[in-house]
Amino acid sequence: MLKNWNNVKMYDLTQPLSHLTPPWPTYEPLQIKFFKRLCPNGANGQILTHSNHVGTHLDGPLHFCGFGGDIASLPLDFLVGPGVVVDLSDIAEDYGIYTSKDITDRVEVKEGDILIIHTGYHHYSWDQPQADEVRYFTKHPGPTREFADWCYKMKIKWIGVDCGSADHPMNTKIREWMPVQAKECDDYMRRKFNKSIDELLPPEDYQVMHIALFPYNIIHAENVGGEIDKILGRRLIIGCFPWRFVGGESSICRIVAFDEA
Repeated sequence: MLKNWNNVKMYDLTQPLSHLTPPWPTYEPLQIKFFKRLCPNGANGQILTHSNHVGTHLDGPLHFCGFGGDIASLPLDFLVGPGVVVDLSDIAEDYGIYTSKDITDRVEVKEGDILIIHTGYHHYSWDQPQADEVRYFTKHPGPTREFADWCYKMKIKWIGVDCGSADHPMNTKIREWMPVQAKECDDYMRRKFNKSIDELLPPEDYQVMHIALFPYNIIHAENVGGEIDKILGRRLIIGCFPWRFVGGESSICRIVAFDEA
């Protein structure tokens, strides 16, 4: 752990948050209004409404598991600890699939680690020069059940991804909502793997990173970004700081990597 705070450099892995930040498809965006202004009230005050799935956020166990804990139940030593940032951008492509071997070929992952996955798709997020909302949410790479099983075996503490979901987008409701992109994905998978989308992402594996892992408190943060490009391939102390949210199924959060130079 950190020994000398004076030598610690912090990296913010959080997207900026604004009323312009797109939520995960069909979720409520952030909406803001002033109910007080400096003139005539002497202070500015705002009211916010939003879902928990906008911007950088932590999906809690309760999000996909009826007996799962809420955000407030997550202890600090779960949220903060040793972790590693893996760079998969060299193999990342639209609708691609990554495996546990792709991770372990690039970094050493220890049992109980926090794992941050860099695909490079954060460069298509709303705040970037190459912003592409459709590509960001519907075409980013993702895993299959093999990867979820590996996360369970490794007792990964929590995962962070620099894209819209820890699941492959076509292993979510997006497959139904975006038929043009679903057809593109099926064509890609048949060319790349000689298998259909239904063979690689079968119905029984639907949202496997959520449904199979959340009952075991292996959860994840989505829409990671910020300064992630500065710490690729590095082992650091990583912290996720959501609200202490009683009853919260998920929470907007701040994610920070701490590097003792």
